[in-house]
Amino acid sequence: MRKEEQRPKDPYLGLSFWVEIDGLQIAGFAECSGISIETEVYEYSEGGLNVHTHKLPVRTKYANITLKRGIDAGQDLYRWYMSSLDGIPKKRKNVTILVYGPKPGQKAVQQWDLIQAWPVKWTGPDLKSEAGATAIETLEFAHNGINVQSK
Repeated sequence: MRKEEQRPKDPYLGLSFWVEIDGLQIAGFAECSGISIETEVYEYSEGGLNVHTHKLPVRTKYANITLKRGIDAGQDLYRWYMSSLDGIPKKRKNVTILVYGPKPGQKAVQQWDLIQAWPVKWTGPDLKSEAGATAIETLEFAHNGINVQSK
């Protein structure tokens, strides 16, 4: 990059995001991780071909999504997790993660739709009496795919 060229400032710094479950905005979250898609690859070595191996797609996997937030007084997410304890996710729901721009009142700029998600792990907060400590709970979702939409 030449000196006179400058990259524009990232317009999505300082974003906030909300989570909707089946179309209802549930809460804002402090952190979201695991938005990832990976395709397994099978390598096939063809006899007599020594310069490369053929790489063939096998299956696509979607990583679990982890959300962290302050304690949910209504315990809706905890109850949803508890309803799946017998190993059969009875209540799969569509989960949408909406990212908003840094200005107050700005519309969503990006969204990820998790198809048929269900909770697979709930972690309660670490309780600390330090000044300014926040009680954070964690919920992890498995899902059957991601649709990405720019707004």
